[in-house]
Amino acid sequence: MINNQYYNDSPWVGQRFRRLIIIVGIVGLIFLFLPWTQNIQSNGVVTTLRPNERPQSIQTMISGKIKKWYVKDGDIVKEGDTIVVLTEIKNEYLDPGLLGQTSNQIKAKENSILSYTSKVDAINKQITQLEANRDFAIRKAQVKVQQENLKYNSELAEMKAAEINLKIAKQQLVRDSLLRIKEIKSPLDVENRRVKYQEALAKNMIQEAKLDMAKNAIENSKIELANINAEYGEKLAKAESERYSAISAQMDTETEVSKLRNKYSNFSIRNDFYVIRAPQSGLVSQTLSNGVGIAVKEGQALCKIVPSKINLAVELFVNPVDMPLIEKGAPVQFVFDGWPTMVFSGWPQMSYGTFPGEIYAIDNALQANGKYRVLVRMSMDKKLWPEQLKIGVGARAYMLLKTVPVWYELWRQLSGFPPDYYHNGRTPPVDNK
Repeated sequence: MINNQYYNDSPWVGQRFRRLIIIVGIVGLIFLFLPWTQNIQSNGVVTTLRPNERPQSIQTMISGKIKKWYVKDGDIVKEGDTIVVLTEIKNEYLDPGLLGQTSNQIKAKENSILSYTSKVDAINKQITQLEANRDFAIRKAQVKVQQENLKYNSELAEMKAAEINLKIAKQQLVRDSLLRIKEIKSPLDVENRRVKYQEALAKNMIQEAKLDMAKNAIENSKIELANINAEYGEKLAKAESERYSAISAQMDTETEVSKLRNKYSNFSIRNDFYVIRAPQSGLVSQTLSNGVGIAVKEGQALCKIVPSKINLAVELFVNPVDMPLIEKGAPVQFVFDGWPTMVFSGWPQMSYGTFPGEIYAIDNALQANGKYRVLVRMSMDKKLWPEQLKIGVGARAYMLLKTVPVWYELWRQLSGFPPDYYHNGRTPPVDNK
């Protein structure tokens, strides 16, 4: 009975099996022609889009001693709120009246500059007066030289007249002497002629002396003119030297004033560094220097602040072989740690618990881990990321590429070929601040 029933039912069982095979084959064939979205998978962490939105350390600009804390871990602070107050520990800044003393030094040096300015003005007036006196003395000496030249010319004319008179007196004496020999003239006449000749000779000698005196007067006037130039040149050189000395001292004092003003500004700015304030609003996440009265160094971190307003992004690292396939504005699907998900990498529209994003920036330099860094931001026109998402949360990314049939994707995977490059005319994202 059993064998007969088995043989009677076997054709029906075979027919059902064949139908099942056919259905599975048809379904499989249909499945092979279904669309499949190629993707590149990568791991990353949640970060921020801008550097000023990332957690930052609050550092001290000067060395000091902690006087008082105004915050504790977990406090919410606003921009400009006091974090901690320091006191001075360096000897050169311990004087509480340092700013006042420096200000007094600046005023004293400024008064010195005014006195030097007055001295330079006085020397300039002195130089002007010396130059005027020199010009007057030179003109006076030049007039005297001209007068002596005229006097010399006058004496020279008288000298020539005396020489002519002497020559005439001599000729008359010789003539009368000859006539006396011939007894035409009397001895008295000859004696009179001799007396006149002696008078003419004496006048000639006197005129020669006057001419020599006129020459000497000219030379003396010229020497006096040269002495005037030398005398006033020496006085002017001395005055110029004093003026340059005063100007040099004035410039040195101005330099000292500039240095003192620089010190005063540095002291004022340093006083502002005693109070350390929050650079932006955020949460005090960790205090790194504990206690009061502890000395801290320049640049030492005192606490960390996490900004309250941030634009989240995901930092991914892509293999060099996949680098040519991605571009700015390309869509990305994320799976964040801590959020339940069901992912179908080839059918992103069927995935559950994923969040969309778009590629914002791509580094051109290879990182130390041998991969390229890619920054992805949230797509504002699509599903928003969770509000509870924090910086540092892990993320699994699926960078969506070209949509191809399933059979093509299976063939590509079996052949070891890379995904297809696909550009759909996307425009790079714009940073809307």
